[in-house]
Amino acid sequence: MLLELPEGPFAAYLFDCDGTIVDSMPLHYVAWKKALGEWNVNFEEKLFYAWGGMPVVEIIRSLNEMHGVNMPVEELHHRKEGLYYEMLGDLKAVPEVLEHVHATHGKIPFAVVSGSTRESVVKSLEILGILDKFDTLVCAGEYVNGKPDPEPFLLAAEKLGVDPKLCLVFEDTEMGIQSATAAGMKSVKVMQPWERITA
Repeated sequence: MLLELPEGPFAAYLFDCDGTIVDSMPLHYVAWKKALGEWNVNFEEKLFYAWGGMPVVEIIRSLNEMHGVNMPVEELHHRKEGLYYEMLGDLKAVPEVLEHVHATHGKIPFAVVSGSTRESVVKSLEILGILDKFDTLVCAGEYVNGKPDPEPFLLAAEKLGVDPKLCLVFEDTEMGIQSATAAGMKSVKVMQPWERITA
């Protein structure tokens, strides 16, 4: 079933990656639980989804502050990513978003705008065999201010040479929707795993 899109026309589609193109959020959460469990730090699932779109290093810094601990940011970042990569064989696409990718590819340019690292995004898209569908990637570490700031989406529009007002954003998190709105872009909300109706 295709997602209902706001009225266009649109000159580019900008997609978040995790939870939007790839149904990776449950796998990311398992990786977080394992990595943080080694430090006896709890990460509530509700908070994990609320922070969707936040770069990994920011999540670790925020958890350090919240729990009054001092987990090494880079070390934990690599540990968590490594655990996620081990599970990539289980990765699947979000069907309704994948339909839009296939239906519109070649008609307008696509970008991925993610709070994950470029390595993580590339691996996820390669597993699904759709990396070549995207004209540009904007990933963690390539912008100063992450979502909900508009910078990541504005950077993607600039790379594609498209007016931000003519971009449509596909996002699964409130933080991402806020970022798109702040960038002057229309957006379509992709439902979280538990919100999707299974046949």
